[in-house]
Amino acid sequence: MQFEYWLFWLSNSEHSHDLLDCVSDADDGNLVVFARLAVARLFGVYWCWQNNQEEAPETPTMSNELGIGILGCGKTSRIYFNLIPKFNGLQLRACADLNREVALVRADEFDIRAETVHDLFQAEDISVIVNLSAPDAHAMMSREILNNGKHVYSEKPFARTSAEGAAVRQHAEKLGLFVGCAPDTFMGGAPQTARKAISEGLIGEVTGATLHAMNHGMEAWHPNPDLFYTSGIGPMADFGPYFICSVLNLLGPVEQVSAMSSTPVKTRTIGQGPRKGEVFDVETPTTIHAALSVMDGPLVAFSASWDVQAHAHSAMEIYGSEGTLFLPDPVFFGGDVIRVLKDGTREVLNQENHPFGLPNFKIHGRERANYRSAGLADMANAVRLGHDFRCSMERALHTVDVIEAIQTAAATGQHVKISEMPTRPAPLSPDQAKALLR
Repeated sequence: MQFEYWLFWLSNSEHSHDLLDCVSDADDGNLVVFARLAVARLFGVYWCWQNNQEEAPETPTMSNELGIGILGCGKTSRIYFNLIPKFNGLQLRACADLNREVALVRADEFDIRAETVHDLFQAEDISVIVNLSAPDAHAMMSREILNNGKHVYSEKPFARTSAEGAAVRQHAEKLGLFVGCAPDTFMGGAPQTARKAISEGLIGEVTGATLHAMNHGMEAWHPNPDLFYTSGIGPMADFGPYFICSVLNLLGPVEQVSAMSSTPVKTRTIGQGPRKGEVFDVETPTTIHAALSVMDGPLVAFSASWDVQAHAHSAMEIYGSEGTLFLPDPVFFGGDVIRVLKDGTREVLNQENHPFGLPNFKIHGRERANYRSAGLADMANAVRLGHDFRCSMERALHTVDVIEAIQTAAATGQHVKISEMPTRPAPLSPDQAKALLR
């Protein structure tokens, strides 16, 4: 790209709102919506990709606590600023944003340094940079962070495409650096309780599962909803990472998919904000029904839609020969896990006070469990000790592969095989979760 192109985007950029704070996560899971923000932030590191390094720089010296820097100080960053200090082995030291004022505000609020992007990348006391650039630029920014000898923990999505993600992996392996990626919500008390119940045979042999990520879209409340409806976005790319990570955790990797999609409503009307009443065209499928074949496991039906006004499905239902598990929304760490046996017996499973299932945030008036940065703390242990970690690059790339395969299958009518099968992440017991916290 040319310098003038970056400058154009810089002049047209604006900060996104934070949907991690409200945990609806409709913005940073996939969205080209905020690519302008990302590119604006990236402008400060123009020199990096202009002078791309071919050899691995010196890796920062490690101590018992890894120095953490945050790249991107928009609203999405607040949850990380709040929660990183609550985890063992992490020392939040600095932040950077192309908008210097935003970085200064965050630094003052959380008593850390505000750096330029260049200086953050060069800081000797920073070992891991949390990549909170806009979703469309995650992969490119991860590469630049790696180029500067830092490990990376990225917000989702890991990359826009499988090819883009594979390039990041190849780069990290070449440089001998760690890359991790959200979501880490599968480490929560609810999904870990469900996983234990399945492994202990509490519903017998698993025979199938259904996933439901369905609502009426965001045009009624979002001031710029049209960007969510552009080509390549839509509900599958938005909701998909949470649900696919949950399938990998509970059942195993997906080896093949088929899908169909539709766009029942061709235009949408903005419901609030300065553009209220404006009608825009829908450029992407808004209802997708996919069949996922789990390796050595059951078939999983995944419905993602922005054409549903109301429904009574659980977010996730796992079916077994002896009963069914009903799971809460995988966007969250907690919530009730309900088992219903074939004789009708119904119980809420005991989560054994799993630390990552305990409510710690109030969102829209409801108490929720939110422990984002658990995956980062787990990765920090891996950096120190050299072992696998749950939110690994390979598992993040699998999520990208599956979403891309669903989109391809829906567009072509063909079954699509997934070429690489990662291992399931290790389970996380209450004691192991407690050890990650201060």
